[in-house]
Amino acid sequence: MSYEARSAPLIEMRGIVKTYNIGKENELEILHGIDLTVHAGEFVAIVGESGSGKSTLMNIIGALDKPTQGCYLLDGIDVRRAGRDEMSEVRNRKIGFVFQNFNLIRRTTAQKNVELPMLYAGAGSRRREQRARELLDLVGMETRRLHQPNELSGGQKQRVAIARSLVNDPAILLADEPTGALDSETSRTVMDIFHRLHRDQGKTIVLITHSQDLAAECPRIVKLKDGRVAADQRKESFHAGA
Repeated sequence: MSYEARSAPLIEMRGIVKTYNIGKENELEILHGIDLTVHAGEFVAIVGESGSGKSTLMNIIGALDKPTQGCYLLDGIDVRRAGRDEMSEVRNRKIGFVFQNFNLIRRTTAQKNVELPMLYAGAGSRRREQRARELLDLVGMETRRLHQPNELSGGQKQRVAIARSLVNDPAILLADEPTGALDSETSRTVMDIFHRLHRDQGKTIVLITHSQDLAAECPRIVKLKDGRVAADQRKESFHAGA
């Protein structure tokens, strides 16, 4: 059974255009009418070379920026029409971010870093601690939970970041070059965590990458070129929970 038959889209983009410096001599259109639909339970790689528009698209998917034209519904919410407070709420509750540079707070333990989105969401201290410990255990970091980022390796930092991305049980995990700062062995560990989250928990994952090898591991690959979708390929044998 197809995703379309089983669920409403989590991401629905139609005619997405992004232009910078509108009306000025250096006006520049980066995205030229992107159409993209992602359903619950998909694992999608968005791949493209530098300058393809993938970072701009990532910012829009993550509600970090708004399109200049077009419609973007994120789990039914019209992002282009959302106010600043609603955008912040959407980011905190709907999307779990994993970035290349980890974005952990220094001089703060792994435990507290993972708890942070729940703190913003108003969860109590006992619930925050319990949830953070569960997720750190899930990514193999429970024994390092009281260590600060400067006491962790790059791979350990990224595992903490993945745990943090899951803490509010977001609709979507959005990973932007999550292995870009890691060696090949550590990258394999991180990708294995993503595959396990997708396979065992049915997490919806959007992976932004320039790596064709990483993209090839994903059940669906969306290729960007010059601000347009050049290809959208889904492996025939894939279905959620496989």
